[in-house]
Amino acid sequence: MTEAVAALAVVTETARLDAEVLLAHAAGVERDQLVSRGLSDAPGFAALVVRRLKGEPVAYITGTRGFWTIDLDVTPDVLIPRPDSETLIDAAVAHFGKRAPARVLDLGTGSGALLLAALDQWPGATGLGIDASEAALVVARRNGGCIAPGRASFGIGDWAEGIDEPFDLILCNPPYIEDAAVLGPGVREWEPHSALFAGDDGLDCYRILAGQIPRVIALGGVACIELGAGQAAAVAALFADSGLTIGTRRDLGGHERCLMLT
Repeated sequence: MTEAVAALAVVTETARLDAEVLLAHAAGVERDQLVSRGLSDAPGFAALVVRRLKGEPVAYITGTRGFWTIDLDVTPDVLIPRPDSETLIDAAVAHFGKRAPARVLDLGTGSGALLLAALDQWPGATGLGIDASEAALVVARRNGGCIAPGRASFGIGDWAEGIDEPFDLILCNPPYIEDAAVLGPGVREWEPHSALFAGDDGLDCYRILAGQIPRVIALGGVACIELGAGQAAAVAALFADSGLTIGTRRDLGGHERCLMLT
């Protein structure tokens, strides 16, 4: 374990965490059980470390990622869910208070993270996840069958085009990175570009969503749309003519991470 941490420190700032997660995965135990079981090695651990040294994200190596209150299967066909995106669920919880949404729509669902987190938060709700990638939908359907069986459905689509049902809660984490942006290690190399990049200014998908989302928000509902750092004003301007009230919610890092439309 010590040698693995030292080796990983060359490629990541979270060397010990990465090593512990990989060791726990190799040993088939929870990470917090490593110390109690005295584990410092396991069959296959060295091979996992080699994969990490080549830049492969830990979530793709283990095939899992925790998000909100759920654990998700992830593959290179879907974006790795990040804590920043939990801001959207947090914003939705604040909006509904003691109420609960009955119907949830997740546009660009990927692994199903946002939709399934919402359905776990509100056990009486049902929802629909839309994605343009059939490969991503395979992952989302697998997650849905484990986390919200019978309550989550998924379909191929181009954002909200063709959807005429109103939804109480709309969640969306669209691609918002500029095509030429410099990204952290492993992101551009491993994660699906279709879920990351959105033109020269990173706003291409928001331009489409601005013409679609307002018409599918139910009375009293809310749309929570993820923002890239520093994009709040530009994205809000795209929705300025929607007739909706526009607000934002900050993530734990202080960035305006969620655009709220009510």
